[in-house]
Formats: sequence, C-alpha cells, structure tokens
Amino acid sequence: MCVQGAEEETEGMENLKNDDESCIKSSSLQPQADFATAQNENGGKNSSALENVSMTNSVPLESIREDAAIINRKHNVLNNFLPALRFGEWSDIGRRLDMEDTHICIPDLAMNFGSSIHGEEAVSFYGVFDGHGGKGAAQFVRDHLPRIIVEDADFPLKLEKVVTRSFVETDTAFARSCSIESTLSSGTTALTAMIFGRSLLVANAGDCRAVLSRRGLAIEMSKDHKPCCVDEWTRIESLGGFIDGDYLNGQLSVTRAIGNWHIKGLKEGENGGPLIAVPELKLMTLMKEDEFLILGSDGIWEVFRSQNAVDFARRRLQEHNNVKLCCEDIVNEAKKREATDNLTVVMVCFHSEPPPPVVVQRSRVRRSIFSEGLQNIKVLLQG
Repeated sequence: MCVQGAEEETEGMENLKNDDESCIKSSSLQPQADFATAQNENGGKNSSALENVSMTNSVPLESIREDAAIINRKHNVLNNFLPALRFGEWSDIGRRLDMEDTHICIPDLAMNFGSSIHGEEAVSFYGVFDGHGGKGAAQFVRDHLPRIIVEDADFPLKLEKVVTRSFVETDTAFARSCSIESTLSSGTTALTAMIFGRSLLVANAGDCRAVLSRRGLAIEMSKDHKPCCVDEWTRIESLGGFIDGDYLNGQLSVTRAIGNWHIKGLKEGENGGPLIAVPELKLMTLMKEDEFLILGSDGIWEVFRSQNAVDFARRRLQEHNNVKLCCEDIVNEAKKREATDNLTVVMVCFHSEPPPPVVVQRSRVRRSIFSEGLQNIKVLLQG
C-alpha cells in the first residue's frame, strides 16, 4: 500500500513527472448520494458515509454521464470502430513473504453468472485487488463483487450506480463475514474496469492504478487514494479522521478500501468513518486511437510512472503482440527495478494488431538571440 517510489530506477526509465502528481493531477466522477438509501435497505453499516462523500473535485476526470453514454451507444452504429478485446494477466509475490494481491478477468459478466440479458452487448469485467493485513478481503471481493454487480436490478444499463452500490454492498457483506470468521479480518483496495460496447467504466477505491494508452499517450483512468491527496485529506477531516505521517489515522496508507472493519476508528462514527469503500469512477467512450488499458497493483507503480509503463508495454507488444506475455514482461521488469511489493498486472487491448509506431512531427523552430545575450557573447570574446 502506498509504498514510497523508488528514488533510483534502472536504465530505460524515463524522467517523467513526480509520482506525487498522481495525488492531485486528476479527480473522478463522484457517485450520487442516493446510494445511501439502497445501502440502508441492505442493512449496511456505512450507509451514512455515502451521504457525506464530497461531490466536488478540483479537476474532474474526462467523463460522460450515463444518459450521454446511452446516446453515444446509439451513435456507435454510425462509427466503424468496435474494440476487438484481448486480455492478459500476470502476478508475482515479489519481495513479500505473502501474496495478498489477486485479480480477475471475465469476458462476459452476465453469461459467467448465468444471467441472460436480451438485446444487450456483453459486459466484460476486469479487476485487481491488493490486500493488506491478510488476503481474506481481497479474495472475498474477487469472489463476490462481480456477482453482486450482475444481480443488481439496474445492471447493465446504469453501470455507474450499479458499480458504486456493489462496492459498498460488498464491503457490508465482508463485515458480516468477519463477524462470523474473525480470521477474515483484513482489507483490500479494489480497481475494476468494465467494457460495454465502446464504453469503458473504471472504478477505483485505493491505490491501484488504471492507465489508458491513446496513441502512446498515457491517460490515467484512476486516482491513487493516498493520504497526501488534498481532496481526500479534506474529506477525512470532515469525518473526524486525521493524517499522521502519511497514514490515515496513523494506521493505513490508503484512504479508500473495502474491509478493515477490525481497525477501530476507521469506519465507525455518526456519519461513517474516514475510510470508505465508495469508489471514484471514470466513464468514457473508447476511440480508434485507444490501444490498451493497464490495471496494476501499487507495487507496479512503485517503479513505473504511468507514461513509462505505456511506453514499455507498447514496445513489448510491437515485438511479440502477446498480451499475457506483455503483462509478464512488465512484472519481471518491475522486479528488476527492485520493486518491494506484490506485483499484479491485467491488460486489455482494444485491437488485434500491435500498436503502430508513433510518428513525431518535426517542425522548424526559429531561433533568436536577445540583445543581452549578444552583449554577453561580445564581452566573452573580448576577454
């Protein structure tokens, strides 16, 4: 969780922007507060937290509302592009003693759970779950979240509402399971991506990260929920929490997660505790220029910057065009760069062909020397 980024990187790492920018670079589409009602109906302990989630952000991520997404789906008939989905995954224990990461890839979510949705396109589902304090929470979310999404009455037409409700409902279900079996007491971050036609919906609670490659340009589809984030800090303080040494309440290095019901002070309170399971969302329409999506646990981003990961993945896909092998390449490279955490990568490609070379347009630049510079040169020449 939120491991300090490596100060020294091996040869081949680009000098990219400081990793701290991930805390303030972008903010996500916040869920609607009316999910609290649905959570109350499910007997949720943290329903009040939904009512108090900040609905404003400094720099909103590129997103489209659900009604706009439906309109876009109708217009897709006029567009020849339709993603040809290919996916791969790879994980490694890294330098840790225990493997607490887990992941899931489901090409057709409804079919996987025996649900027939007539007249609708298949919804594919991909997720990375980075556990802490044990692997119980991560495995619970992996096994239950997809089913809870499919069983929601609004699936698949209102995916934003469905996904947010499902994250919170999964958190509540895990709390109930912990009361029965205390050995499950742990927590996990959760990062998911769902593709419906040309619509891509990313939901994130924690510090895993999703990065989209568009013509070789890295577009961050999620925000790392770390205590250093300004908007998270504000939300935490409004709920009675505090940041101590880059840790939430001095105990946890992420500010959103599923589980952790066993840690006192994180989820209790009249309005819910400072740790919430509500994900931040980003919904966008895929274009022909979109090449692939990388989902990675925070161990990957300890040694990769977002653009660096995209550049590395593009080179590997151009070499062998094997998505699973590309994921393995990323994980192995992270190990070479001395990553200290568990390592998990899921990648979804939107084309059957490898990414094309990026052509850099060169333009002539007029150079000029200011009079002050000319004077300085004259002084130097004259001794």
